[in-house]
Amino acid sequence: MSLISILLMSFALAMDAFAVSITKGMTMKNITIKLAFKIAFFFGLFQGVMPLIGWALGISFEGYIKAFDHWIALILLSFLGIKMIYESIKGEPEDEVALDITQDNMQSDLDDSDIKIKDLIILSIATSIDALAVGVSFAFLNISIIPVVSAIAIITFIVCFVGVLIGKQIGPMLKNYAEIIGGVILILIGLNIFNEHTEFLSNFLNLFK
Repeated sequence: MSLISILLMSFALAMDAFAVSITKGMTMKNITIKLAFKIAFFFGLFQGVMPLIGWALGISFEGYIKAFDHWIALILLSFLGIKMIYESIKGEPEDEVALDITQDNMQSDLDDSDIKIKDLIILSIATSIDALAVGVSFAFLNISIIPVVSAIAIITFIVCFVGVLIGKQIGPMLKNYAEIIGGVILILIGLNIFNEHTEFLSNFLNLFK
């Protein structure tokens, strides 16, 4: 997997957490640098750990399905990409989790600009499940897992930090487009991996020569 693919993958996986970060930026009373750092840290941490767990699980089965690795990557990434696009249009589970937590803490937010650790953990898990599934696909690719998950964690931290700070201004618009873009990127990366292994695009274009 190329550096560009890794960076695009990282941005795509960060979009769910980015959307929820915007939600928190829109609903909390006082957004400070410390609070933005706290939210971004949890999202980045879980977004980095989840694919590592998925990779560890998938590596156990690598020898059995090596011949089909490109199909697995294509199916997983395409499924997650379509899921992100669909849930962005229909209303995603992460939004419901964020909304429930926001409603539960609305009164406390009027007096307290912080967010509970428990709530951050719930949101972090909810927004990193897709990363767990993507981590399984990493097991079938010739990559160094630590740099990849580090990139995912760092990029997630950055975009979530920014997301919290700008949530109140342009949150609703960015939130919807962010997840659609993230879904499209995941699908394209899956297609790229499939093409790298099978040269499907080259063979298809040769039909017209």
